Parts: sequence; structure tokens; C-alpha cells
Amino acid sequence: MSIKPFQINIDQKQLDDLKLRLSQTRWVEKETPDDWSQGIPLAYMKDIHATWLNDYDWRPIEEKLNGLGSFMTEIDGVDIHFLHIRSPHAGARPLIMTHGWPGSVLEFMKVIPMLTEPEKHGGKAEDAFHLVLPTMPGYGFSGKPTSTGWTIDRIGAAWAELMARLGYARYLAQGGDWGSAVTIAIGRADPEHCAGVHVNMVIAMPDEEIMTAPTPEEQRLLADFMLHQEWGTGYAKQQSTRPQTLAYALVDSPIGQAAWILEKFHEWADCDGHPENIFTRNELLDNVMMYWLSAAGGSSARLYWESYNSINADEFTLPMGGTVFPVEIFKPSRRWASKQYTNIVFWSEPERGGHFAAFEQPETLVKDLRECFKIIWNS
Repeated sequence: MSIKPFQINIDQKQLDDLKLRLSQTRWVEKETPDDWSQGIPLAYMKDIHATWLNDYDWRPIEEKLNGLGSFMTEIDGVDIHFLHIRSPHAGARPLIMTHGWPGSVLEFMKVIPMLTEPEKHGGKAEDAFHLVLPTMPGYGFSGKPTSTGWTIDRIGAAWAELMARLGYARYLAQGGDWGSAVTIAIGRADPEHCAGVHVNMVIAMPDEEIMTAPTPEEQRLLADFMLHQEWGTGYAKQQSTRPQTLAYALVDSPIGQAAWILEKFHEWADCDGHPENIFTRNELLDNVMMYWLSAAGGSSARLYWESYNSINADEFTLPMGGTVFPVEIFKPSRRWASKQYTNIVFWSEPERGGHFAAFEQPETLVKDLRECFKIIWNS
């Protein structure tokens, strides 16, 4: 039950080993088309490699994470690393935010000050939140499950336990990607204490009515979904069926791990054709390091093996809000989503943004969270 301060302190030998591995990279030949259609291009990976080997410094982000309030606690036999950032405003509302794959708690770095000190970022004191940002089991500096059964539902129950340990009798939950599924699982596991949720990837499958009589807009959304299913889900098929086989490559090769992750920041972000149009190179490498330093290539992928084909699609009755960004990988209409989420109190469809909402469009996401959670908290 104990919660202990946790300092991230990567041994310099581990960073030196990374440099050695990078210096011995065995390169693949150039792709045959002049675009990203076969995957991440060789020229870009060589640029990433040069920066990572010669210029990148891990220590600043390590220091930042430690300075925010880094903690460790054991839940259900697994060590859980989390950030706990309390707002200076006594009336702030507790909010747990959950990342997904291939992200990390670093996705939330830009929204932390906006949510905890809103008066400095266009908001008011009553918009403040106390933030709890856990790292999922098998990711980053959390522990790795040693047996099967760590499903989305189990993680949701673990997060409810975490909020109870922190003394939050009433709280809110938010997430995207796998964090969206975990957020809904929190609401299912702990409706007595979780007042409501917001997700920026609304997971809802179309029912027979939608499929047989879709609106013109829903026809477009369904076409986007089918295109993603055909061309964009190879990574998920591999991770949901043979994560252990994939792990040998990702844990052994830093360039392999980086390419596996960075391709998705190109494909899933609203970045006008290149990830560095929206993210800095250091931001991208910091996130890759959360996987490389913890050798999480396989342990993070196992979540797909556990839960990819078994997400709970039962009716969800807690107050819920959704923000559907235009370059999200899965986009239902509100009518479509309301078949499963029967108490939608907030819905937003911004003009810009993609899968990594807090990372890409922090101001937009914060605006939506303020509006959504004001409705839920005061109801």
C-alpha cells in the first residue's frame, strides 16, 4: 500500500551502451518508392541516428520528470510508476490521465502547466486540476507483468486503486489510444468515485443501423476506418499475436525500436507529411527513450496480445465527453458513439489535430477538458 518517491537515474553505462549500439548500426537498403508508403524512409532514420548518436542528451528530460513529482507504488503485484502534480489551488479537481502506445507520460508535458495553473494559461482558478499520470504496466519505468492477465479492465481497476491510495474520493479520468480504453475501464470499475470521463479516441463499433443506413459523413468515417484497417494495422496484428518474437528486434536494436515508434508519429499525427512539422526531434527521441531505456519493446506490445480483440463494448452510462480530432485513426460520429456511450455530455470535432492530442494540440485539448469536466463535476 505504500507510495514512495522515485528518482529516475539512468546509469551512464546504459547511455554509453546506447551510443555503442548506434555506432554499430547495420543499415537496411533504401526503400524503393520516394515516400513513406513502405515505412519510415532511410534518409530520415539516418538523420535521427546522427542526432541521437552525436547531439541528444537524455538528462534534461530525466531531470524534468523527477522534478514534477515521480512516485512508485505496487498494485496487484506490479510496480506502478506515476507522476503526481498537485495544483496550488485547494479546490482543484483530481484528474487521472492515461497514455497509450507508442506514447508515454511525456505526451502530457505541455498540458501539465495549463491544467494545474490555469490562471497562467488563459483559464481561471476554478479550472484547475490535480494530475495523476501513471505509466502503464510494461511501459516506461513501471514494472513488467510476469504472468498473463494484465488486460485493460485490470489496469482500469488498478488505476481506481491508485486514486483511492492517493485519497481522492471523487475524481475524473481522461485518455487517448489505449488510455482511452483504460479510462472507460476506470469508469466501469469505479463508478462510485469516478465522476465521469473524457477520451480523445472514442472507441465504438458501428451497429447494424449505422452500417445499413449511414449518413454521408458516416460513410466517409467508415471509409477512413476501412482504409486504416487495410493499410495501417500491421503493427497491431504483430503485437496482438506474436509480441515476443517482435521483442527480440526492438530490445536489441535502438534504431529498430525508434523506427517502429516514429513511423506512427508520422502516420497518426496531423503533421502535414512530416512528424517534425509538429514535434521537435528531441521530443520524439525523449519518447523513444522511454521504451529503449526500459527495454519495453516486448512488454508494451503484450497489451495488444491481452486486450486488442477483447475491449468491453457494453453500454457505458457514466457522464462522458469525446474530442474527435480529424487525423485520429478511428473516428465515430456522435450518433454512432451514442449507441454505446449513453450519457454523452460533451462532444467536439476540432479542425486540426491527430492521435497524440495532448502532444500535438495542447491548447485545444485543455479547452475541451475544461468545458467537459465543468459540466460533469457540477452535475
